[in-house]
Amino acid sequence: MGSFAKLRYLNLSYSEFGGRISYQLGNLSQLQYLDLGRNYYLSGVIPLLQIGNLRQLRYLDLGGNALSGAIPCQIGNLSELQYFDLGGNSFSGAIPFQIGNLPMLNTLRLQGDFDVKTKDAEWLSNLHSLTILQFSSLHNLGSSHHLLQTISKLIPNLRELRLVDCSLSDYDIPYLFRFHSNFSTSLTILDLSRNMLTSSTFQLLSNISLNLKELYLSHNNFVSSAPLYPNFPSLVILDPSYNNLTSSMLQDDFNFSSKLQRLSLRNCSLLDRNFLVPPAFNMNFSSSLVSLDLSHNLLTSSAVFHWLFNFTTNLHTLSLYGNLLEGPLPDGFGKVMKSLENLNLYSNKLQGEIPTFFGNMCSLQTLDLLNNNLSGDLSSFIQHSSWCNRHILQSLDLSYNRITGMIPKSIGLLSELEDLYLEGNSLEGDVTESHLSNLSKLTSLDLSYNSLSLKFESTWVPPFQLRYLGLASCKLGPSFPSWFQTQSSLALEQFTIY
Repeated sequence: MGSFAKLRYLNLSYSEFGGRISYQLGNLSQLQYLDLGRNYYLSGVIPLLQIGNLRQLRYLDLGGNALSGAIPCQIGNLSELQYFDLGGNSFSGAIPFQIGNLPMLNTLRLQGDFDVKTKDAEWLSNLHSLTILQFSSLHNLGSSHHLLQTISKLIPNLRELRLVDCSLSDYDIPYLFRFHSNFSTSLTILDLSRNMLTSSTFQLLSNISLNLKELYLSHNNFVSSAPLYPNFPSLVILDPSYNNLTSSMLQDDFNFSSKLQRLSLRNCSLLDRNFLVPPAFNMNFSSSLVSLDLSHNLLTSSAVFHWLFNFTTNLHTLSLYGNLLEGPLPDGFGKVMKSLENLNLYSNKLQGEIPTFFGNMCSLQTLDLLNNNLSGDLSSFIQHSSWCNRHILQSLDLSYNRITGMIPKSIGLLSELEDLYLEGNSLEGDVTESHLSNLSKLTSLDLSYNSLSLKFESTWVPPFQLRYLGLASCKLGPSFPSWFQTQSSLALEQFTIY
């Protein structure tokens, strides 16, 4: 690769390459764009002198790998660099002050156990073109108030600021947001996840964030013992997951943005009583919200479903997995949730027969009911639904319930299925090519731990290419199914037929 002397663009991201970054890349002196991000297995250090030879480079992404060691100071030679991403690695040592020699830099993402010093504020203050800044895992950032004040001075130009897992406390935040007026008119994305912030910071942010569109505050120490009165009028995405927001998050003193599209309240200790809505409750986002995550809370009853009926009209994605929901799903669910595309209800305690209204939800693409107590006959579920979504349903997971009966041949009506998981039930009978011949897009199939017999003609060639196949405890005999040899995409470690 080092012989491509005239190469200007090289993108090897998401390619699962491993080992060290080749020193030969230093020969590509005309390179302007280099993306080795999200390979996950690239390790070792960044080649020192070689990286400094790429003086034409404008875009450099090494994020999402397993790189370590120090960041080479030769980075300062790349005077044309505009985008620099080293996030998602394990760098250490000092941040080279030569980064301050990059006058064109508009995006900087760094992650590692760096030794943050007061002088780091000097090189950072030289980056006048920055619009995106991300520091992750700088655990002593809070102890450098001089550096926080420097970031505060940059905020008037920043559109995106992410300070994740930096051990920030409420005491540090005023140093970061000293210029409130500038902050309120510039920044649109703020991520302070995985710090040590409390409700005091939550209130402070609401006073200075008139134009914030995305706010991420997960994994902090917010405890809603007292009422909050936050105001985020422009928010499109709000994620305060993994905090204890039981008493205030869904009360009428919380002013949600009328533009809110995505709300994540995962693992917020929410209880059924949080969804017993008082008459004065004001839900501004009822028509704008398209994604709602209430997973891993303490919900047990149908109260949350009736809350949804009243206050959401355009949901596309709903996640309620990992709760304690019991009993059957209300009949009105299928009538009201007509816009749902993705529904995740796995790992609850839902009972009763699988509601046939799932097959009448015409926008549904993903249905996940894994690990519940649903019962009834699978044939009845398949045959008594209109399946108006048959041409868009892509994933159906009914694993580990108490479903009985045979798999009907009419399951082939769901011609767009890519994933079909039925393991861990009490299904019985034969499975033949007539069940699967119409499922040309199937990539994952699991029929394990039922009482099923596979009976295929020896000459049958499937219309699909599976990447995952589970047939544990199924009867395959008397001869080994010959159609397996046609599945060239099947990963060996994802093929179980015990």
